[in-house]
Amino acid sequence: MIDGKPLTFRRMNVRDIDSILVIEKASFSAPWSRSAFLGELTENHFARYTLMMLGEQIIGYAGMWVIIDEAHITNIAVAPPYRGKNLGETLLRYAMAEAVALGAIRMTLEVRVSNTPAKSLYEKLGFQAGGIRQGYYTDNREDALVMWVDLPRVPVQEDSHAAE
Repeated sequence: MIDGKPLTFRRMNVRDIDSILVIEKASFSAPWSRSAFLGELTENHFARYTLMMLGEQIIGYAGMWVIIDEAHITNIAVAPPYRGKNLGETLLRYAMAEAVALGAIRMTLEVRVSNTPAKSLYEKLGFQAGGIRQGYYTDNREDALVMWVDLPRVPVQEDSHAAE
């Protein structure tokens, strides 16, 4: 509960793209486009996008691809007014549990080498550096740190959508 409203999670659908684009543009210097999200939701059968909801309001989202036994976080963001409340950690933990439920045993992601807060969160959750992708980010050619984590083998039940 935050401000008396329940924190829940649900699958993203095409009708959610406008709300996601607001968070995306506020979060990233090279935000994804409407067509990128539309393609993920309608054409990529590996993609799984989850929304974090406060009551009826979308306050965050996480995207990942699950391919065989590996999950790759494509993007994760929390709306600016809700940052600094450990909600990014809550969202990532939920995505990790979802990945386990879908059969993943490892998870990976890329993060800007300069993004110290995000790297700290990922390390807190067990991610470790696995390499560098040089010039990965198109807006400024910044390098990406590739991080990996072995996922726990006890999945969260699929129907547990409410957070404490």
